[in-house]
Formats: sequence, structure tokens, C-alpha cells
Amino acid sequence: MYTSFFDVFSIGIGPSSSHTMGPMRAAGRFVAGLERRGELERVCAVRIWLYGSLALTGEGHGTPGAVLYGLMGLRAETMDGNAPAIGVLAREGRLLLNGHHSIPFCQAEDIVLERSIELPEHPNGMRCCAYDAAGELIAERVYFSIGGGAIRRRDEMNCPMETPPVVPYEFNSCAALRAQCEKSGQTIAGLVRCNESTLHTLPDVRARIRLVYETMMQAVECGIKTGGILPGGLNLPRRAPKIYESLSEKFFHNDEDALMIIDWINLWAFAVSEENAAGGRVVTAPTMGSAGVIPAVLRYYERFGCKDSPYNRNLGIEIFLLTASAICSLYRANASISGAEVGCQGEVGVACSMAAAGLCAAMGGSNAQVENAAEIAMEHNLGLTCDPICGLVQIPCIERNAVGAVKAVNAARLALRGDGTHFVSLDSVIATMYETGRNLAAEYRETALAGLAVNALTC
Repeated sequence: MYTSFFDVFSIGIGPSSSHTMGPMRAAGRFVAGLERRGELERVCAVRIWLYGSLALTGEGHGTPGAVLYGLMGLRAETMDGNAPAIGVLAREGRLLLNGHHSIPFCQAEDIVLERSIELPEHPNGMRCCAYDAAGELIAERVYFSIGGGAIRRRDEMNCPMETPPVVPYEFNSCAALRAQCEKSGQTIAGLVRCNESTLHTLPDVRARIRLVYETMMQAVECGIKTGGILPGGLNLPRRAPKIYESLSEKFFHNDEDALMIIDWINLWAFAVSEENAAGGRVVTAPTMGSAGVIPAVLRYYERFGCKDSPYNRNLGIEIFLLTASAICSLYRANASISGAEVGCQGEVGVACSMAAAGLCAAMGGSNAQVENAAEIAMEHNLGLTCDPICGLVQIPCIERNAVGAVKAVNAARLALRGDGTHFVSLDSVIATMYETGRNLAAEYRETALAGLAVNALTC
């Protein structure tokens, strides 16, 4: 099934698309449903249960706070951290459901972390219940956060949540995507542009792509300028400002270092990843835990690659992002982008694959070379676990974004040095990634129960 560009790249607040954006959207959908059915005014109490990975790493990922925002009817794309509803809860212990219906609420009691229970449908489960004055149940819904901020209600898990968009070029595999391109004589980016232009006007498509790009670059700039300690208890200092200061001094004095470009890529990935870890506004690419990879590689293209590209800067950026979107659509259709389901190969691994493909396309690579770049990038992320220390999107996540960005650039360069011929297809790598992820022990899939999450604190 085709996934729209604007479902791949979604603007929101960090630190996690699965554990922050998804639960926020689910809680918001729950209260919106109460309002729509005329039940909201009867509600006197709400209780939320978080299961599996949402419970095990929820506190480190800011899940309880995200649930509160959703219950208040706030939207990640536009929310104000100083909104009146937030102040009312802090001062009076009362929650403004959907922004206007006041009920008593205690986060410690009314958001329950069921760490020992995992719902069978998906590791990221949550149950929402609303009660009347007599304690009688008004409504109950079970939701799942399936990755990239996307959510499903329990009865929607085995079917699309909504009718798939009708587009001229459908594709469920890279082989089908390549065939559609060959038949129509288009690049991958051109094909995605045509699809999006049937869902929105072309000027609107281009304006919204520009907004995604600008939000990514704003996150880079904010991350570079903002120092201090990241929240969560690890007392991890933000490193991007000092890295930038060091690089700027070297650049100013024209010191020669053949590998300094890698330092710049690392900086940009750190900047966005630290902004995400601090709860700032970033773009899912494809998730928030992997939000630093694509902006870093885009910045590399602008600063260092653009001069060798056959496209002007703005068109190259558009081609990069449209191509990356198509690659993500393949992973969403045939595997997963949820760390709780397949490990970090589904987050940083997919981001690396998307970025490699996008950069290759922006540098003038053929469709075959683009596939090769995406395949190389994922092939060398297979088996990547998701084991964040204390459940925070900080260690090893921030450095992992930087390494993923550098790896994406290398994958694109390797593909561009060839003619597009490659032994391993992207479809086979995607199938292998999904199989590998499902075979990972649950402790290595965003539960903070094994790997670095345990050994780094005990060894």
C-alpha cells in the first residue's frame, strides 16, 4: 500500500514517535470520540493503562506527559508548552478534557504502567477508559502505537485504518516501484510527486515539502545553539554547541583535515537528536528516535554535495525527500518502522536507507543506483537492537543517528561509483530485516531490559 509523503514526514514533539506522538494521538482520538458522541460532559474520571514497551520505557520517553497532552486535545504540530490547560493541571490537579471539560486527575494514579503485560497485537498498547459520576464505564478503547506516530484501534489492527489513497502509481515492492518507473519513464521522485499531486495541488505539495525541510533545518539550528543538560536523569550534556564551536574555529583557520566533513555530519545529526531528546519540535524521519539522520545528510548535500549535483539546490532537496519517502513506504508496507517491533534497524536502519536513497537520487543517481544505495544502507544495519539506557532516547540513540548519517553518505557514494547492478535486492533486504527483527528477543526491542540498557549501568 502506498504511504503518502506527509504520513512519512510528520511534524511533532520528541522524544519518540511511537512512545510520545502515538500515545498523544491515541488519547486525543479517544476524547474527540467522546465529544463527537455527546458523551464528554458525562465524564467524571479517565484512566489510561500502558502496556508492554509503552510501560517499560514510557517514563523515559515522556509517554505519560504525551497522554496528558492528548487528553487535553492538544496537537503536537501546534501545541504550546505553556497552554492554559497544562497550567490548570499543574496548579489544581484538574484536567481539561479536550481543552474545556474539567475533571479531577492524578497522573500517578490515573496513568497505570503495566510493565509485566504485553497485549498480543503489538508491543505498544494502551487502554483508555472514561467513567461517569457513579463510576460506571462510559467508553473503553484499546489503541496501538505502531511506529512513526501512526496509531490503530484494536479492531483496526488487521485492516487499513482508512481507505488507501487512490494514486496513479501503486507499488508494494521495490520491484513494482522500479517497473512503474520504467513503464512511465520517470524517476522515483517524479513518480512520488505525481502520486502526491493527485492528493493535493502541486503548489501545495511543494509548499508542504518545503515546510518539512525548514522544520528539519530549524531543529538543526536549535540544536546547535542550545546547551545544557538533557532531561531524564542521565545528566547527559548537549554536545552539539561545543562540536560546532570547535568546527567553526578549524574552518575559520582553514586547518586541513580530509575527514572534517564527517565531523560536520556528526554535528548536524547530534543537533537534531539532542533537540528531539529534549522534547523539541522535529520531523519523523521515519521516527523521532531516528530524526537526526535525514536532516544531517540533507545538510551534507546542501553544503558539500550540491555543487556536483545535476540539479539546483531546491530541486535537489525536493528529489531527496520524495525519494526517501518512497523507500519508507516500502518498509512500512513490508516490515516495520517500530523499534518495539523490530529493533533499531526499523528506526535508524530505515532512516539510513531512506537517506542513502535520497542522497543518491539528488546527486543524479539512476533508479537502479538509488535502490542499490538503500539496500547497502540497510544491509549493514541488520540486527541493530533497540536497548536505550533508562528508556531514554539518548544513549546510544544520539550517537547512533550520527553513525547512521555517515553510513548513509557512504552507501550513496558506493552506489554512485557503480552502474546500479547489485546482487541483493532491496526487497530481499526488507524481508530479511523484518524476519531478523521478529526473531530478536523482546528484551532487545525497546524494553530497556537487556543489552546496553542493563550492562552499561552494571559493568
